[in-house]
Amino acid sequence: MPASELPAYRSSQVDPDDFDEFWAATLETSRAAASAVRIEPVESGLTTIDVFDVTFSGWNGQPVKAWLRMPKGATGPLPAIVQFVGYGGGRGHRLEDLFYASSGFAHFQMDTRGQGSGWSLGDTPDPDGTGPQTPGVMTRGIDSRETYYYRRLFTDAVRAVETVRELDSVDASRISVFGISQGGGIALAVAGLVPGLAAVAPCVPFLCDFPRATVITDGYPYKEIGDYLSIHRDRVEPVAGVLAYFDGVNFAKRASAPALFSTSLMDSTCPPSTVHAAYNVYGGERSMSLWQFNGHEGGGIVDVERALEFFRGIVGNA
Repeated sequence: MPASELPAYRSSQVDPDDFDEFWAATLETSRAAASAVRIEPVESGLTTIDVFDVTFSGWNGQPVKAWLRMPKGATGPLPAIVQFVGYGGGRGHRLEDLFYASSGFAHFQMDTRGQGSGWSLGDTPDPDGTGPQTPGVMTRGIDSRETYYYRRLFTDAVRAVETVRELDSVDASRISVFGISQGGGIALAVAGLVPGLAAVAPCVPFLCDFPRATVITDGYPYKEIGDYLSIHRDRVEPVAGVLAYFDGVNFAKRASAPALFSTSLMDSTCPPSTVHAAYNVYGGERSMSLWQFNGHEGGGIVDVERALEFFRGIVGNA
């Protein structure tokens, strides 16, 4: 799609009538099953950052791991950034992703259930995986909205923000969410499900505009859905109905926090039209970093730097 047409593009994605009821019931069930968060200091050898190993209650009360990184000796309450991870990755090593804590923020990096080991470490299983699927997680449990993988992962992400809000070291009114690719798609879902966020920065977000994404690109992970439907030929319409409950387009409509998006015109993994499908209907103030000559790497470290400036412009410094 030419860049000139992107601002006017609208997705054909449907908005299920019971979308809000489905997610409200999902989240309430998991909140009711939650247990106390566990936070344990970790020896890191760092002189400027304290690292904590966190276990919190996610989907259906199941334990989810995270890293909490804080400026050394900080007592808070600090502004916080909750970060979600790209496809195939987990929370990583305790010494990775030190940027936001080094910048004065409380940095909470959520693990990704059932992923990790693709390019970074993961520590959280997905015990509820069900049904036949193609390799990866895009079709795990896709027979129904109740069993689909991203119902569990998005619930984990909402519970991560709610957990951070309860920390004495964090200013609950200054919590932002950030992610790249799948992490950006998760951030969009959280923006649509959690009121009162300070800011949202979804960079080259995945999981947007499934009706277009699944037919416009042969790139994975979207291609996992195509692979599945090439075998389950009679499942095209039922799968589309399930995916409507997990599309960033429908979450974006419900979001209100200021947002900084990014996309790249040469991105064959998350095509720019699919990102604009969410951006163009986003419910709050929004801006876009558009990279003309980049692919799925987007703005790289420049996206991260711009997100920091964006967050600081809204919540201030620590």
